[in-house]
Amino acid sequence: MSEFKSWRAFQSFEKEVSRDRRYVRSNDAEKFLDAVRLSLQSRVSRISEGRGFWRAQIGHDWRYEEQIRDEVPTAYKPERMKPLSDRAMEGRANSKGIPALYICSNKRAAMSEVRPWIGSMISLGRFVTAKDLRLVDCSKMPIKTRNPFMTSPPREDWNSLVWSEIDQAFTKPVTRSDNTGDYVATQILVELFRDAGFDGISYRSAFGEESKNIALFDLKSANLESCQLHEATSVNFNFLERDDPYWVKRSKPTTSRRK
Repeated sequence: MSEFKSWRAFQSFEKEVSRDRRYVRSNDAEKFLDAVRLSLQSRVSRISEGRGFWRAQIGHDWRYEEQIRDEVPTAYKPERMKPLSDRAMEGRANSKGIPALYICSNKRAAMSEVRPWIGSMISLGRFVTAKDLRLVDCSKMPIKTRNPFMTSPPREDWNSLVWSEIDQAFTKPVTRSDNTGDYVATQILVELFRDAGFDGISYRSAFGEESKNIALFDLKSANLESCQLHEATSVNFNFLERDDPYWVKRSKPTTSRRK
């Protein structure tokens, strides 16, 4: 039987910490975190030392080419391919000033994650894990989230439904236009995972069903092995209509009568 109060428990928690109270939380929010702790052991995944992953950064460095006597674009230097240890922008798996090392299991997905535009240069590094890692796998035992307008699903599905919501929260791409308050719920969960002794988390990539993103808490958990430069030449999206359109009724203009 699930320890979560509701199959919408994560939604309620996310709403509270992003819009209402963040540091001194309600009893319901603390009970939600307790339920997450209780279910962590069913979400453990392990990665062995020496496994390869990918990390992309928009941008490039320059290299002088003697043959043409000019500079040409080249991949970023090693120090640029890892986050700085004393600063970090807000992310779903890290708070501002507390960096995490984001890597991906698929090179194309890794480059897509940085939102390139046509013509942009992407430095793509191959990273190798420096030790055996123990992760919280948010995508483990997935279950399709129910329509919010449907009646409550069976209680035995609650655990998987809540974790599916957590996985989706991490999967959502980060953009500069985001309200960073929306990251608070996942940032709190990451601190809980770290406190429980995990090395990082894994979750689905938004760019490929078979791709996994990983956020490592220790920047030394993986090291750069090689780096290459790519140029984005096309961007393709497919779209699915999810609701019927609505139509705006316009009032007929009034005409003045001539006297």
